[in-house]
Amino acid sequence: MIDNTRYHVPSPSPNGISILIKILTFIVLLWYSDKAPTFVRKYSKSILRYFKVGSHLGLTINPYQGCHHRCGYCYATYKWSPDFYDKIYGKINAPEILESELNKLKNTSILPVMISSATDAYQYAEAKFGITKRCIEVLQQYQIPFYVFTKSSLIERDLELFRNYNDNCFIVWSITTIDEKIKRIIEPGTPPTSRVFDTIRKFIDSGIICCINIDPIIPFITDGEEHIGSIVDNCQQLGLRCISGSVLRLRHDIWIRIREILELFGISWGIREYERIYGFQEPFLHENNLSANRTYSDKVMNNLKDEISKRNISFGFNQLIEQITQQRQAHAISLKQCKMSEFV
Repeated sequence: MIDNTRYHVPSPSPNGISILIKILTFIVLLWYSDKAPTFVRKYSKSILRYFKVGSHLGLTINPYQGCHHRCGYCYATYKWSPDFYDKIYGKINAPEILESELNKLKNTSILPVMISSATDAYQYAEAKFGITKRCIEVLQQYQIPFYVFTKSSLIERDLELFRNYNDNCFIVWSITTIDEKIKRIIEPGTPPTSRVFDTIRKFIDSGIICCINIDPIIPFITDGEEHIGSIVDNCQQLGLRCISGSVLRLRHDIWIRIREILELFGISWGIREYERIYGFQEPFLHENNLSANRTYSDKVMNNLKDEISKRNISFGFNQLIEQITQQRQAHAISLKQCKMSEFV
């Protein structure tokens, strides 16, 4: 964990130029900027997609492409989206496409839908477009269970929407740190953690199941026992039922950003340690996600699980997914299901 008394954390550049600009650097690497992104309307041909993580198979929708949260560790910054941070595409026909796809799945059992897997559905673009809210209204109309992953406090706008559906949904907030000096560097577009915790409290008070995902845990930046313990303490005070987490995975573009982050925090010695932990040598050329070695991962994850266990909090949220899946089995889509368009 960073000792903030030893390392100076720089402020954003006042002239709008990304602090990572170097000769011929790809734009996807420039995660840090004080310029607002461009919002673009986009029409999609499909919205409901299958995904698989380990042994878990599920469905997901991504109402947006790109994300204004500008997380330096983001896994979604692939080559096919080089302007991921700076151009946000709103899939404005997503609710209508979703309704059409659900109609094609009538009389079938549908897995819970994850919102979302490759962007934050409640980033600032949602305040402009409202696509996520409309998609959730479609899912509720068809009695489809779902769960939301977000870092945002904007989701508070739709509190009543979730309150009226709290048996068939839950919310997972991704929290990496409660240290704002660290947060402003690694994920500069996200709201303050204190604001997010205020939002979580309102959801819990409304009877909505809420979880925290401490992900990613970043070596030498957010992996300290005290650092993780402070997040878990805040979760306990809120009365959260479940916490999950995982260690950062590396890919070529992610490593370039993480390496710059290490240098920004004055811990360039960590670059060699990353080579040891992740088992690579420069130049880092892996285009698939590379996991930390078992020795390091086990140490960090065992610490997290111990902190959670001491506070009688459950690790993971697979049971919640199973719970809303079982509830869904009693609500197969009917041929007589009304279309959302009839209510608009």
